Amino acid sequence: MVYSSRVLALLLALCIALITTLFLSLFESVAASALLVAFFISFSVSYLLIFVVLEFLIFREINKIYKLVGKLKKKELSGLDREKPNALNPLKKINDDIYSFAELKQKEIDELKKLEAFRKEFIADVSHELKTPIFAAQGFVHTLLDGAVNDKTVRTKFLKKAAKSLDGLDILVQDLLTLSHIETGQIKMHFENVDLHKLTQEVFEQFEDKADKRDVRLRIENPGQKVFVYADWQRISQVMTNLISNAIKHSNDGSEVVVSFEVSKKNIITKVHDQGEGISAEHLNRIFERFYRVDKSRSREKGGTGLGLAIVKHVLDGHNTRAEVESTPGKGSVFSFKLPRAKSDVSDGADN
Repeated sequence: MVYSSRVLALLLALCIALITTLFLSLFESVAASALLVAFFISFSVSYLLIFVVLEFLIFREINKIYKLVGKLKKKELSGLDREKPNALNPLKKINDDIYSFAELKQKEIDELKKLEAFRKEFIADVSHELKTPIFAAQGFVHTLLDGAVNDKTVRTKFLKKAAKSLDGLDILVQDLLTLSHIETGQIKMHFENVDLHKLTQEVFEQFEDKADKRDVRLRIENPGQKVFVYADWQRISQVMTNLISNAIKHSNDGSEVVVSFEVSKKNIITKVHDQGEGISAEHLNRIFERFYRVDKSRSREKGGTGLGLAIVKHVLDGHNTRAEVESTPGKGSVFSFKLPRAKSDVSDGADN
């Protein structure tokens, strides 16, 4: 039997019209023509009312529910049209609840797909990054084992190269561990008043030799400026180390790397300027991703794990702020981030 609003409305209206007519026929004063009119009126009114109720309040909503459930089974949840719930119709409310559930599941599916794609990409990147230093060290060691170990000059040269490759591998593993610990919350931020000027000077001292080899000058703009922020000293030191290291690495020989501070009433913006090759606009949104390199061949030649800016991003996330970058190809880049001023510093500024 085919169930539809028309068939059910027809059957129910017919039953109502018959019952009404039979009831009226019990009265002798009712003429046959009146009975016939009563039959048609009761049938027509009943049919229209029942059809409207069944079609618009029940069958349509049930069909929508079946459609949603069917898409849930087939996992075809995209492109669903959501209607405003009608408080007068409980089936519409059920339909809306099912849609909300489907929408939630679609978001979960999309997120799982993104995570799966990220996992595959991450494994491929890690494998590639680990392979380079391991194969290099492996090649040097096997060369020594094949007889080169007897030559003192070759032995020393190859051992130094193998040690350099293993040092690079150790740095990569340490960066991966740092990034993992930050993401999983194993590293807790210890906030205190931090002298950014002093911190930057200490980072500059670490890179003096590296900068001298490239004839790159390291400079703090307005060295006498008072710049105290409320942050984690060790983590912000990591941020400055990565940003300054990148700036030196990508600067032109004979140029300079400048760190400047913009002090406002409540915050201090730190900027790291370099005079290098710059970054094209299409890369700016992705440079803080793990292992993302603008120019892969040149980046590997200059060293680095490809995780520095990712660590910067996650450390600043832990400080409820974010890194920003402005760059012009051929002219250099400016990386910046904002931190709250030290509490005592803010109070002194307010008093002044």
